[in-house]
Amino acid sequence: MECAVRLIGHHGHEALTVRRLGAALGCDPTAIYRYFRGTDDLLLAIADFLIGETLVGYRPGPDWSASLRDLGLRVRDGYLRHPRVAAVAASRVTRRHNEFRAVEIGVSLLLSAGFPPADAVRYYQAFIDTVLAHAALEASFAALAPEVRAADDRSWAETYNSLPEGDYPGISIVRRHLPEGMSGSAFEDVLDMLLESLARRV
Repeated sequence: MECAVRLIGHHGHEALTVRRLGAALGCDPTAIYRYFRGTDDLLLAIADFLIGETLVGYRPGPDWSASLRDLGLRVRDGYLRHPRVAAVAASRVTRRHNEFRAVEIGVSLLLSAGFPPADAVRYYQAFIDTVLAHAALEASFAALAPEVRAADDRSWAETYNSLPEGDYPGISIVRRHLPEGMSGSAFEDVLDMLLESLARRV
């Protein structure tokens, strides 16, 4: 798993082939088929490996909302450590141990808050989909070349500042706030809004 993550990190997920992984490991590529049915099975295992990394040292506390917040931050941070892997892993259902652990933690926290089972499942989906969507978005940006990221960030101050007020009156009002407000991450704000909304529904 560690070798496969490094391979994707250096060359993108298209580089993940059984032949290349075998060469990187110094073994016959056919040996990999003893453990995985194919490349997609290997990708699912890698996605589960990432989940496992985010859970290392994690212990839910007595406050369900704070514990979910901590879990969300861990997932996002884990994906940002491996942005090229995150881009292909976020949308998959791994059907493996670490995913089972994460779902168990999430629904158990919501059940402990007092949500009925059906709502616990529904709200866990809302929570994890929000976390993964933002994590994948930030990971995709982090995977871009540094000069591309810099150009995108500069556009909020340069390109948007030059838009005519008559055509874009709303942008004109907020333009001085755009560089700071749009170039950073909204993840923690979104996470807090979601958890505050859930707390009102208990």
